[in-house]
Amino acid sequence: MKLSILFSIFLTLFLSAEKKPNILFIFTDDHAYQAVGAYNSWLKEHCPTPNIDSLARDGMLFEQCYVTNSICGPMRAAIQTGKYSHTNGFLVNGNKFDGTQQTFPKLLRKAGYTTAVVGKWHLGTHMSPQGYDYSEVLIGQGPYYNPPMRLDKDGDGKHDEVIKHVGYTTDIITDLALDWMKSKRDKDKPFMLMYQHKAPHRNWQPGPKYLNKYDDVTLPEPDTLFDDYKGRTLAAYQQDMTIAETMNRGDLKLDAPGNLTPEQRKVWDAAYNPKNEALKKANLQGKDLVRWKYQRYVKDYLRCIASVDDGVGRMLGYLKEAGLEKDTIVIYCSDQGFYLGEHGWFDKRWMYEESLRTPMLVRWPGVIKAGSRNGDIVSPVDFAGTFCEVAGIDSPTDLHGRSMVSLLKGKTPKDWRKSFYYHYYEYPGYHWVR
Repeated sequence: MKLSILFSIFLTLFLSAEKKPNILFIFTDDHAYQAVGAYNSWLKEHCPTPNIDSLARDGMLFEQCYVTNSICGPMRAAIQTGKYSHTNGFLVNGNKFDGTQQTFPKLLRKAGYTTAVVGKWHLGTHMSPQGYDYSEVLIGQGPYYNPPMRLDKDGDGKHDEVIKHVGYTTDIITDLALDWMKSKRDKDKPFMLMYQHKAPHRNWQPGPKYLNKYDDVTLPEPDTLFDDYKGRTLAAYQQDMTIAETMNRGDLKLDAPGNLTPEQRKVWDAAYNPKNEALKKANLQGKDLVRWKYQRYVKDYLRCIASVDDGVGRMLGYLKEAGLEKDTIVIYCSDQGFYLGEHGWFDKRWMYEESLRTPMLVRWPGVIKAGSRNGDIVSPVDFAGTFCEVAGIDSPTDLHGRSMVSLLKGKTPKDWRKSFYYHYYEYPGYHWVR
């Protein structure tokens, strides 16, 4: 009898030790750390992100997460492979990702995980994402409204069909992610879900719920909105990403999106037409016009993030409701940072703090101390090695990143990096970045 009890206890402990945590990887496009409430920036009073912030409250906020190539496709390739752009072969937007190479989803699938990606893929391949049991992804950049999406429901890397959705893309991506969680995943396996938003990428089209958010608010301006670039190279003067000169009519919502349904167009026009008429009457010039453009841009940007935060809340709510909260690591990160008027700019690309630095928050119940902060230099190339350790498998020796699990446990290795590598390849042409 005693031996039977001891064996049962041992077996329970063994199975508990062997249980692999689920991974929910929430990923956005161009989400500046300045626009996450938990980062306490100069916009903190105007960018409430309560659901994203809850990951910092219940987990760890990383203060120095730096990308290695501040542009969408290349950073996504770096995350998939754990390798820098010159090795994974995806240097610039417009390249095609080599899906035959080693990626962390393939490694996790071999380790017994069921894997899925829903939302933005943006790796320039005609094939569906490889290494995933299920994928439903935007085609290319994808629109903010009524997106066609490429579905691969059997994980063979070839899309089964293109589905045309109707609605706001941020909400649709959340709906699809929840649907996979609830009814399409193999519930006998741990899961790894990449839940990837288009928002808040240019041209920052808000969802119907938030079209009038911030209408009665004047946002604070960054100190360098009217930067004169003294002491810097000619490139700072000659770039083509200023709020003052570069933004087009679509960016500024002077023209409505062309793919709205009649009902969506009616709601859009009701929100923007009165504001645009007021602009015409004001006849703004010079710095006053730049200030107006800044307000329009950043308000729309924050409106997009409000919808993302709603979606994060829905996902976290489901984890709790389904009893998965304690067994799931949740990561929130973006592919790079973004200028929110600093230096008079929008966009990313250059080696400035706003472009290089991306938000990163992680919740891992029972492992991460709630409310902790980490000041070590980390990078999205570290995710692959981290996920391998979480899954209980050895990291491939050719990764450029390394596992962050020790950091998540509050222990920084003595040999942790003190610097990081960065190389942006899209020069000299795009945005005149030289």
